[in-house]
Amino acid sequence: MPSVHPRPSDGKLLRGRLGIVATIIFWAVYVIYTVVREFLNSGTAGFRFTTEALAYVVIVTVLMFSALMYLISRQGALQRFRHHQRVPRSVLDNHFTENHSALTVLVPSYAEEPSVIRATLWSAALQEYPTIRLVLLIDDEPNPADPAVQRRLNETRGIASEINDALVEPSRRFADALHLYTLELNDLPEVTGDAVRRLSAHYRWAARWLKTHTNANDTRDHVEKFFVDEVLGGLASDFGLISSALDAAAWEDLAPTPKRMMELHRRLVWTFTATVDTFERKQFSSLSHEANKAMNLNAYIGLMGGCYQREEGPNGSILWPVLDATNSNFIVPDAVYLLTLDADSVLLRDYCLRLVYFLEQSENSRVAVTQTPYSSFRGAPTRLERLAGATTDIQHILHQGMSHYGAAFWVGANAVIRKRALEDIVEVETVGGFEVRRYVQDRTVIEDTESSIDLGVHGWSLVNYPERLSYSATPPDFGSLIVQRRRWANGGLLILPKFLKQVRARHGTDNPVTLLELCLRLNYISSIAWANVGLLFLLVYPYDSRLLSPTVLLASLPYFLLMGSDLRYNGYKFSDVLRIYGLNLILLPVNLAGVLKSLHQAITGKKIPFARTPKVKSRTSAPLLFVVAPYAIVAFSAFTAWRNTSSENWGNALFAAVNTVLALATILTTIGIWNSIVDVWLGLTNWLWIEKKRNRDFVPAQTAPLSPSLNWRSVLYHGEITDHPQLTTPVPKSSEVVRWSNEKDFLMPSTSRELHSRVEELS
Repeated sequence: MPSVHPRPSDGKLLRGRLGIVATIIFWAVYVIYTVVREFLNSGTAGFRFTTEALAYVVIVTVLMFSALMYLISRQGALQRFRHHQRVPRSVLDNHFTENHSALTVLVPSYAEEPSVIRATLWSAALQEYPTIRLVLLIDDEPNPADPAVQRRLNETRGIASEINDALVEPSRRFADALHLYTLELNDLPEVTGDAVRRLSAHYRWAARWLKTHTNANDTRDHVEKFFVDEVLGGLASDFGLISSALDAAAWEDLAPTPKRMMELHRRLVWTFTATVDTFERKQFSSLSHEANKAMNLNAYIGLMGGCYQREEGPNGSILWPVLDATNSNFIVPDAVYLLTLDADSVLLRDYCLRLVYFLEQSENSRVAVTQTPYSSFRGAPTRLERLAGATTDIQHILHQGMSHYGAAFWVGANAVIRKRALEDIVEVETVGGFEVRRYVQDRTVIEDTESSIDLGVHGWSLVNYPERLSYSATPPDFGSLIVQRRRWANGGLLILPKFLKQVRARHGTDNPVTLLELCLRLNYISSIAWANVGLLFLLVYPYDSRLLSPTVLLASLPYFLLMGSDLRYNGYKFSDVLRIYGLNLILLPVNLAGVLKSLHQAITGKKIPFARTPKVKSRTSAPLLFVVAPYAIVAFSAFTAWRNTSSENWGNALFAAVNTVLALATILTTIGIWNSIVDVWLGLTNWLWIEKKRNRDFVPAQTAPLSPSLNWRSVLYHGEITDHPQLTTPVPKSSEVVRWSNEKDFLMPSTSRELHSRVEELS
C-alpha cells in the first residue's frame, strides 16, 4: 500500500455524506412510522409486544449509532487524506540538521520468535534519525528449565549484538566520509565534481550493502518478505535513486549546494549509527514483575535519566539510586521522545523523522502522542489472517477519522511519545521498599486506551499521522485471534467512568468535549459491549415479525456498502464485507467473554492477567467453549430459520438463514472441520495431564555433599528467617569451604588492646 493515501474524489466524499444522511433518515422513519404506528393504531398490542418493541428499538438504535459513527469517522479520514501535504525530504533534513532531540525506541517482547524480533529491531535501527537508541525489553523468564526455550532466549539476547556488529562497517565509513567532506569544505567552499561523484559512490555502496543483506535474508513467509522488500529493499532503492541523481548532476558539471551536500552526508551517518541494547526487568528484584506489557515499559521508563548502584541480592540484582554518576555502575540514558514498538511490528524508513518533525512544530506543542495506526502485512496465506488484516486496515481509516474530530486514542502497537507528557500522568507508589512508577496504566489489558484518557485529563492531545508508515502482524489462526479479540473486548467498560470524569472536568473550560467527540469516544470504548449484546438478542429472541421493517435494512445498507468500498480501497474484495460479518458472528462468544471479564473485574477489583497474542509458526489451539460455540450459533440459526419458515414469519426466517449461511461459510473457510475436531479433543483431554513443576530444591549430583545452612545474602537482605523460609539453602560443609589465602588477617581480636593494635597494623 502507498505510504501517502490517494486523494479522495469529490464523488467519494459526496457518497459518504449521503450515507450519513440516509442512515439518520431511515432510522428516524423506522422509529416514527413503524414502532410508533404500531403503538397508536394497533389495538391488539399487549404488554409483551410493547416490551418487545421497546427492546427492539433500543437494539436497533445502538447498532445504528455504531454504524453512524463508522460513517462519520471515515468521512473525517477522507477529509484528512484530501488536505494532507507530505513534508519534502529536504525540509526534514534541514530541520534535524539545526536541532534534534534524543529518541529511545522501546520494544517490549515476551516469548516472541527471534526472526520476528530481528525484523522489528532492524526496521527501527535503520530509521534515518540523528540520535536513536533501541532497547529490547525482554520479559521472558531469565532461566527457563526447557532447553528449547533457553535456546530461543539466548538467540533473542544475541540479536542486539548482531545488529551492532553489522552496523560497525557502514557507520565508520560514512562518519569518515562526512569528516573528509567537512575538511574539504573548510578549504574550498565550493562543491567539486569529485565530491559529488564520491558522495554518489557512498550512496551506491550503501545500496549494495542493503541488497547484500536482502539476498542473505531467507524469506520464509509474507511478513519476512515484506521486511525484505519494503524496509531493506525500499531503503536500497531510495539510496540508489539518490546515487543516480548525483551522477546526473556531476555529468552536467553541476552540484547541489554545500548545505545540501552536508545534509546528504549526514543522512548516511544517521541511517547506520543506531545503538541496540537489551534489558530484562525480571533480573532485578527491585523492579516490578507484574505480568503485562505496560509494566514492562514502566519498569524501564522509570529508570531513564537515572544513575544507579547495582548490587547482587538473593533474588536478583538491586538498583539503588545515586546522585553522582561517578558512584554508579548502571546508568540509563534519558530521551526527549520515546517510541514504543511491539515486537511484531515493522516501521518504514522515515517513520521517526516525520513523526518527530510533526511533534516539534509549534502548533503541536501539546500533542503527547502521535502514531500511524498500523496496517496489516500484505499477502497473508490464510483466509482468517486475511480477514483479520482487513479489519485492521479498516481500523486504520477509522482512527485517522477520529483524529480529525479530536477523538483519537493511543493504539499501542507503535507510537512516538513526548516523555514530558508521561511525567504528567505518572503514578508513584512504594512496593516492598522500592519505588514503582506507572506511566502507562496496567489496570486494564487495553493500557493504551486508558492512558489516552489520562493524557486528556492533563490537557494533552493525541494525533494520528495521516500516512501508512507502520505494519504489524495479525493473528494467523483462530486460537490466536481469540486471545487478541477477547483482550480487545476487555476493559472498555472499566475505562468509561474515567472518561466521563474527564468530560465533566473539561466542561466550562476553553477546551470542552464536543458532542461529536463524546459520541466517537463512547462508541470506541463501549460499542463492543452493546453491539455484541444487541446481536445476541437478535439471534436468540423470537421478536414479533411486525417489528422487522425494510427501513431497518435501508438504514444499515450505507454502512455495508461504504465498508465494502473501503475494503476495496485497501486491496480487498467488496464481498469481504459479508465474510467479516460472518467472522463477527463466530467471534460473538469471544467478545461477550471479554465484556463479562470487565464486569468481573469491576465487581471484584482483581486485575485480569495480560494475554499476549500468540504469533508463532505453529497453530494455536482454541479453547473448547469457543470452538463449540460457533457451531451452536449455526445450529440455532438454522433451527430459527426452519421454525420461522414454518410459521410464515418470513422476515425473521430470512435473517436467520443469512446468519446460518455466513457463519457456516466462515467456519469452513477460516477454522476448518479438522482443526475444530483437534481443538475439541484437546479441550476434552487436557484436564487429564498434569504439568510437571520444577523442583526449586533440586540439588545437582555434583553438589550432593552439600549440607543445609544459611543463605547469608538472604539473611542480610531480608532479615528474620521466620519470614523467609527459603533463606535456608544448601551450602558447602565446613570441610569444603574455601579458605582465605591469608586467614589470619580476618581473625577477630579478643580484647580492645588487641583491636587497637590490629587497627594500627592494618593502617
